[in-house]
Amino acid sequence: TLGKSHPYLFTQCEEIHARSLLPCQDSPSVKISYSASIRAPKPLTALMSALATGSRDDGDSTVFSFEQQTTIPSYLIALVVGNLASATISDRCAVWSEPENIDACAWEFAEMETILQTAEDVVSPYLWGRYDLLVLPPSFPFGGMENPCLTFVTPTLLAGDRSLTDVIAHEIAHSWSGNLVTAKNWEHFWLNEGWTTFFERKIVGRLNGEDARQLSCVIGEADLVESIQFYGKDSPLTALVPKLDNVDPDDAYSTVPYDKGAHLLYYLEQALGGPAVFEPYMRSYIKAFQGQSISTYDWKNHLLSYFADNDPAKLELLDSMEWDKWLTAPGMPPVSNQYDGRPQEACLALADRWLKAIDDSSYDQFSPADIEGFSTMQRVIFLSRLADNAPLQADTLRAVDRTYQLTGYRNCEVRFGWLALALKSNYMAVVDAVIDMLSTQGRMKFTRPLYRLLHACPDGRELAVKTFLRLRDFYHPICARMVEKDLEL
Repeated sequence: TLGKSHPYLFTQCEEIHARSLLPCQDSPSVKISYSASIRAPKPLTALMSALATGSRDDGDSTVFSFEQQTTIPSYLIALVVGNLASATISDRCAVWSEPENIDACAWEFAEMETILQTAEDVVSPYLWGRYDLLVLPPSFPFGGMENPCLTFVTPTLLAGDRSLTDVIAHEIAHSWSGNLVTAKNWEHFWLNEGWTTFFERKIVGRLNGEDARQLSCVIGEADLVESIQFYGKDSPLTALVPKLDNVDPDDAYSTVPYDKGAHLLYYLEQALGGPAVFEPYMRSYIKAFQGQSISTYDWKNHLLSYFADNDPAKLELLDSMEWDKWLTAPGMPPVSNQYDGRPQEACLALADRWLKAIDDSSYDQFSPADIEGFSTMQRVIFLSRLADNAPLQADTLRAVDRTYQLTGYRNCEVRFGWLALALKSNYMAVVDAVIDMLSTQGRMKFTRPLYRLLHACPDGRELAVKTFLRLRDFYHPICARMVEKDLEL
């Protein structure tokens, strides 16, 4: 913890870990309401994925009471106990963190209410009463966890410039897709994450312009390609609806349900006539299934029924789709989406200038001003373009780092993009920065690829194993188990 004076407890029940917390039917097909009383030693505070109904002193302890009247699956039960402070953002939104960090967190996430209102405009009114945000210690293994009334987020979002709040848009979007309309089992996980990613990008587009939405789609497509390459294009785990018989859903976790699901929904939106046609449908979908746990086939039947009732001419297109290839076939989707290339032209052009400069080492033409006007997503795309051409020469990478000061970059998305590029080029000058990033956060989005890339370097294999064994107890058990598999330990 930051304060280093008090214990800190938090739960992570997704996907099938609620059974370790309490007796329950630990399946997303079963939804429950709950109430709870939590006794915590003073001065600690308890919070849950529910509305607080009161607290009372009990000697050296405080008893906190909670109630969640909206039915939820067991994986959304959440509890945290720690030395916590809060900052009010609006009548229904607050930020929680350790006291040492509360001012920075409140500033970073000051736009929560605006994001929530935008989400309501995209989908429908928010039904959960409160939307609070808890910034957890750095070992939290995910970007965010959509616990109702109390989203958990990683401190890696604290970029100091509010540039990473798309994760908040994602977690807020879960208030409809995932939390209200829930996948029946983990084979249909895309109904949670694909829909949420699609909603998130709509929210980002409303807040920051369509260019931002298009850039997010481009980055998501690149992440999808990388995940499918990692598993293998014929792996059944790359299907949108995979078979998970005798498979731990944690082992199947990847960006595939997020980005392949969002890819399908974007394709449908464009093919069926654009947002004016698709957005009324998506609101109908949420309304039809809120409070239920459904399968992909429930979703598909509703899609066909909706257009049969509202726009029968679209049924020919829907009937002509190769649904087996979209839903159950492994690998990339059967149809590519065409995203607007203009928002990425400048960052791709800059990367291509660097690649051309390799011929004569003409690096003096570059300056920090090159990327000053770039968004975080544009900087990530710039680094990804260079990484697509890895390995690069050491003198090129030294010049890139010298020009843009990437090794110590505060924004974790950009710093990770730089370190990944360097490791793909076996540029071991960054190894101290890699170890520092592995030692100071446990978000799997960054931690797992950095270990894999370091392990793949000729001089990094032993260091990757040694570093992980030293840090294993720092990581969340879910993260530690997945890194063990990645390193074949």
